[in-house]
Amino acid sequence: MISTAFLGIDIGTTGIRASCINTDEQELICHHMAFESQLPVADKNEQDPNDWLILLDKLLIETSNKLDKLDGNYRISAISIDGTSSSLLACKKDGIALSQALMYNDQQSQKQAEIISRFAPAASAVHGASSSLAKALKLLEKYPQTEIFCHQADWLASSLTSRYGVSDENNCLKLGYDSINQQWPNWLFSNNENAILPEALLPHIVAPGTNIGKVTSDLIKKYKLDENCIVVAGTTDSIAATLATGANQLGDAVTSLGSTLVIKLFSDKPIFNPEYGIYSHRLNDHWLVGGASNSGGAVLLQHFTPVQLDEMMPDLKPEQPTGLDYYPLPATGERFPDNDCHKQSRITPRPASDIEFFQGLLEGIARIEADAYKKLTDLGAATPKRIFTAGGGHKNPAWKQIREHITGFKISNAVHSEASYGSALLARQGYKAS
Repeated sequence: MISTAFLGIDIGTTGIRASCINTDEQELICHHMAFESQLPVADKNEQDPNDWLILLDKLLIETSNKLDKLDGNYRISAISIDGTSSSLLACKKDGIALSQALMYNDQQSQKQAEIISRFAPAASAVHGASSSLAKALKLLEKYPQTEIFCHQADWLASSLTSRYGVSDENNCLKLGYDSINQQWPNWLFSNNENAILPEALLPHIVAPGTNIGKVTSDLIKKYKLDENCIVVAGTTDSIAATLATGANQLGDAVTSLGSTLVIKLFSDKPIFNPEYGIYSHRLNDHWLVGGASNSGGAVLLQHFTPVQLDEMMPDLKPEQPTGLDYYPLPATGERFPDNDCHKQSRITPRPASDIEFFQGLLEGIARIEADAYKKLTDLGAATPKRIFTAGGGHKNPAWKQIREHITGFKISNAVHSEASYGSALLARQGYKAS
């Protein structure tokens, strides 16, 4: 007898991870593969999307082989993929990439952001050089033969179905999608006097967890999937990580400590405030209000290796603040709680002690987290009732103590904290609804 399994895949900036769960949401397999990525240079951060396909292929093969070794005769019946928000590429209709992918924090589209500011509503999430819409305009200028724009998650998902031009409403928020009215807004289209982008280049939008097609027969055979395996619409990496924690009530909050620092708070109403980089995603019957700071784990890795970080962790002294006034950023530019593309990283003076410097960086990131939640409450969101922590940084107990001291909130580590697990839940949801 064949047992059903659901696969969630998370592709980030430095790795790709798979989580396989059963019908009871128990994790059967968690498999991770790291890959090298270049750090941003000035305002530029690009990746070759074809490298993602190689990683996805290897990940699916290795995951399937691991699944074969388990008792229970499992076969994957649904797959969902999440990716970094606002990572965009220009494609032909058959999915062939015309461009490099402009990653989530790429800031090359300053001119395009200025154009958008003339036409887009002030509350729209499209403002700023890192938005998908700004990147789309820049890519269209360079690649006028573009036939469809794809985000990282939907491009990889479509590679499994050969059906391109479908995306989820979370990934497309910063491309201009109106999540309140659930449609592309009229101001965006080329037949409007305020021409921005041709409608034909925009994907068809579905809710995360929607069945978007069956895996092609050749890939079903190659990866030893269930013969009717489907692909389910994914979401952004931060929302997938939110789903993984189990947070689902009004007042529940999630801080994702990955390469970047992502804040999400369940609200009964959306808040859009681009001045502070705040936007809202529809998720089932609630709104996830928050934003993403460019600060986070990527800053730490600019100064220390993962091994060094692990070695220094036991020597941190959370009860003894360093007094260092840092605002750690990996490059110029910040998104939230301040939306300032010119903001500079502040990590001086550097003490002689590496451990003290490490702790000072952690304190700086914690202050950004505290400012983020304060900004949300000042704008009308409820005070968080409980904060779950997701992402790789949740494994640092000293960082947790530092964050509790600086934010003033009780912080809990989520039982499941990987975005890939959240995507597996979406795969399960889409399968059950089909």
